[in-house]
Amino acid sequence: MTVLLDNGHGGIINGIYQTSGKQVDHTSDGIIYEGEFNRAIVNGIIEHLTKLKIPYVNIAPEYWDVRLETRVNRANKYLADKCFYMSIHSNAGGGTGSEVFTSPGETKSDAMATIFGEEFKKVYPNRPLRTDYSDGDLDKERRFYVLTKTKMPAILTENFFMDNPEEFKNILNTHAGRQEIIKYHVNTILRIKSELFDKPVKIQP
Repeated sequence: MTVLLDNGHGGIINGIYQTSGKQVDHTSDGIIYEGEFNRAIVNGIIEHLTKLKIPYVNIAPEYWDVRLETRVNRANKYLADKCFYMSIHSNAGGGTGSEVFTSPGETKSDAMATIFGEEFKKVYPNRPLRTDYSDGDLDKERRFYVLTKTKMPAILTENFFMDNPEEFKNILNTHAGRQEIIKYHVNTILRIKSELFDKPVKIQP
């Protein structure tokens, strides 16, 4: 199993943020650039996967905002049944908590999203997980480009709200908070590997 990691949006080059919008200024408490946050989480996940010897690919290692088509084309070079795609984001628009998205319909991605939700609640039992059980599972379904154009199972995680002052101050802008976000993503990957990719070895009589 290979994990295809996608840190959404662009980063910061020579002090200039590469994606217009996708940032929130909390004045004296600081500013958050979503692309920088996404890269910090992906880099933390990569550190753990390296130690665990789990294969991965950083789909968009550049600091500029790589086009969605380019991200998908890079991902689709890998065997669809041997990998999955995980796109990391932080939310905005007024709200609280986290959520996980898949493409519409019943797919292997739904099981991955359920695992993500379970691992999120283990780390944050008192934080809201924004869900949609209308189709029987917790994921939200949207026709996001990276979810519908990739050939392999794919999930997109929205980790708390950048424009929520409490979540920014206590989670998104702290080392401890980011480490916890990394933790539930890594634990999700470990369970996906164990439960959805690894085949049990048959013991011969």
